[in-house]
Amino acid sequence: MSNPLPFRPSPIQFGTDGWRGILGVDVTIERVTKVAAAAAQELFYRRLPGLETRKIIIGYDRRFLAKELAEVIASVVHGCELEPLISESPLPTPACSWAVVNHQALGALVVTASHNPPEWLGLKIKGSYGGSVDDQFTKSVEERLAAGGITVPIAKATDSFDARGEHLQELRKRFDMDALSNGLKKIGLKVIVDSMHGSAGGCLADLFGKQGDEQLEEIRFNRDPLFDGNPPEPLAGYLGGLINAVKASNEAGQLAIGLAFDGDGDRIAAIDEDGRFCSTQLLMPLIIDHLARSRDLPGSVVKTVSGSDLMRIVGESHGRDVLEKPVGFKYIAEEMLSGEVLVGGEESGGIGFGMHLPERDALFTVLILLESLVETGTSLGERLHLLYEQFGGENFYQRIDLRLDDMSSRNRLENLLEKKPPSEVANVRVKEVIRTDGLKLRLGEGYWLLFRFSGTEPLLRLYCEGPSKQDVEKVLSWAKKTVESL
Repeated sequence: MSNPLPFRPSPIQFGTDGWRGILGVDVTIERVTKVAAAAAQELFYRRLPGLETRKIIIGYDRRFLAKELAEVIASVVHGCELEPLISESPLPTPACSWAVVNHQALGALVVTASHNPPEWLGLKIKGSYGGSVDDQFTKSVEERLAAGGITVPIAKATDSFDARGEHLQELRKRFDMDALSNGLKKIGLKVIVDSMHGSAGGCLADLFGKQGDEQLEEIRFNRDPLFDGNPPEPLAGYLGGLINAVKASNEAGQLAIGLAFDGDGDRIAAIDEDGRFCSTQLLMPLIIDHLARSRDLPGSVVKTVSGSDLMRIVGESHGRDVLEKPVGFKYIAEEMLSGEVLVGGEESGGIGFGMHLPERDALFTVLILLESLVETGTSLGERLHLLYEQFGGENFYQRIDLRLDDMSSRNRLENLLEKKPPSEVANVRVKEVIRTDGLKLRLGEGYWLLFRFSGTEPLLRLYCEGPSKQDVEKVLSWAKKTVESL
């Protein structure tokens, strides 16, 4: 009798943006071959009327074996009698999305695990419109996998191209890099970039070129598949080096801003001159104000249910419709594909723009953010302070994750909250119950608590926004004790 494997692979299932798992356990050459074949076939099957191409873009990030698996996928695409076009270097995922549009391809297959820990890898699928495919598409891919069938990879020469360079060239067309550089010099603002060893490393430096030599500094821009031992996720706990670099610069008399990219360059965070971590909760309202007021661009604002109320307040102040969607950028992308959207963003750092792609693009977001500072002649902290003064003061936000005993405990707790939601939270009356995604209890303007359960694991996420840190901590403490008592 053979010895059992020490690890058992998880079923191949697609999450909010692709299929991911542990490299060598969940993600193997055999499994990648099957998933790539099913995805390529589905991209061809769903091609738009009149789209005669057979091209599929193939990209990869800087993770261990990512390039090698991308080359395997190229042979699989050949085996499907389609035409792979592979990036000649690691690149941000949004560059693959742009390549799909630029080359009028069927879609893209991107080898990446985004912000997951170093031992993970996976595959993202992009449609012919340059954004992530929807749930119906990935369900069809899973059905193809369940049905079986064999696609024999064909190892032959694959055309490669400078997908990273094409993306940067498009950004140069969309932004006046000389004006941005001169504007930052006028403010006296230095930009410190932390790519977290991910595939956005060096991109901002390449965009600014020689004019950015004195005002741009990069840390962790080199490839490190271990990502210093942490997930390449732009969260405050993983950005100590960037925070310290910004503080040190400002203490030395050089005003600075910190910018952080995640592992595949589709999400960002920022650090203001005081060393404060600025997530999308703070950056989105600023970007909404800039695009609506300074650029006067058309379209609605799309936010997720976990996004700050300040996004809605700023958007409505400029006469924009503000739509609140479930958590996940795919819901924002659906709005971008069906209507006119100014900007859409999620709490986790992904922001997309109707004038660009139905997709998160961290480099595009960073250039918009810097443009907004140049336009007002302010540092990031100053700009946010002015925004708070205009729109009613600063709100505070925090999220905590609670690991539950098992899925049955999770399901029981979800049913209890669904049937009998609390009428009072930490001695504050609940004014509205919202069930867009999970259970959101509104306590007042800029004051709410959200319960969201993971669909795949026994995990409960608690989100809270409130008028003070004390209010947020009190509400989250109440929520945690309530959950533990049920």
